[in-house]
Amino acid sequence: MNDYVAELRKLVGTRPLILPGTSVVVTDPAGRILLLERVDTGGWGLPGGIMEPGESFEDTGRRELKEETGLEVGELHLLGVFSGPEYYYRYPHGDEIHNVTAAYTAELPPGAVVDLDTTENSAWRLFAPDEIPDTVIAPERPILARYLEGPR
Repeated sequence: MNDYVAELRKLVGTRPLILPGTSVVVTDPAGRILLLERVDTGGWGLPGGIMEPGESFEDTGRRELKEETGLEVGELHLLGVFSGPEYYYRYPHGDEIHNVTAAYTAELPPGAVVDLDTTENSAWRLFAPDEIPDTVIAPERPILARYLEGPR
């Protein structure tokens, strides 16, 4: 959890917060998608997280990707902005959030090596589009579905 959210949680406890953030759909040349197994939920998710004050959505995506995987990517392409009732999430420890997520796509740089931050994630894996696990966390499912639909 970032410092900003921790400060808010001291004031409001587990009550619902509207939190802007970013997710990044990172793919390799074979079209496989990078997913991270999250420590807090046990489910799989995309690299990403909550925006810090003063950041842009793109800055947030780049920072979170670097923090969680050690990866630095080239261009980010906006996939879409996701919000609404289906982006509500209640963490196992009780915190409630309504996500407003800007999702981007990026290509895995040639020769890149994932350096996993094990405080947030316990594993990483590249999944073929037809192998996406059922345990992807709920707020990430519509993002992956939109990506898998292809260009509009």
